[in-house]
Amino acid sequence: MSARVQVKICGINDGAAYDAACRAGADYVGFVFYPPSPRSVTPEQAAMLAGRTGAGRQPLNVGLLVDAADAEIEAVLEAAPLGLLQLHGEESPARCAAIRDRFGLPVMKALGIASEADLDLLHAYAPHVDRFLLDAKAPRGASLPGGNANAFDWSLLSGRSIPRPWMLAGGLNSVNVASAIRATGATAVDVSSGVERLRGVKDPVLISSFVAAAHAA
Repeated sequence: MSARVQVKICGINDGAAYDAACRAGADYVGFVFYPPSPRSVTPEQAAMLAGRTGAGRQPLNVGLLVDAADAEIEAVLEAAPLGLLQLHGEESPARCAAIRDRFGLPVMKALGIASEADLDLLHAYAPHVDRFLLDAKAPRGASLPGGNANAFDWSLLSGRSIPRPWMLAGGLNSVNVASAIRATGATAVDVSSGVERLRGVKDPVLISSFVAAAHAA
């Protein structure tokens, strides 16, 4: 039997959403440390959420950062107990390596995908990161690098060898996640807008449905 698909619920910013992710059996929860995002939290808020217990399994806490300076990362880590840093900006391979070396945490680099050329970047980053998050490239003029409810062409991943463990993101929801997993061979998926009832507001019922659909795929 194949291993169960792992699930990350990103953009958690309230207790009900965190508890729902735990109850549903999410493997990761993502805290967004990027103020322009409607899902953004402070390091102190993330610490309070991560300290909630009794709602089920405790997922790994992931910090989403966008072109963050070392001082910003230090401030986050002083307050919030994170197990993985998600770099979702224009960080170069060298910057990813520097962050991983300085802070001693695994790094997941998000890459926006729209064409084969975008996937060619994988090999430049692979020696310097621990995971990839393959997301839809943000539309021109978008204010956010991710969480825009867009999917990319999953056929781009068909038969492609990814040189690090990876998560699939972009436009996923409980209706299409099983198809996405079958089309791409993803063993981990990430969702944010697909489990929201309003932009930036997570819905516990949608979280539960998404995790169940991904685990059943």
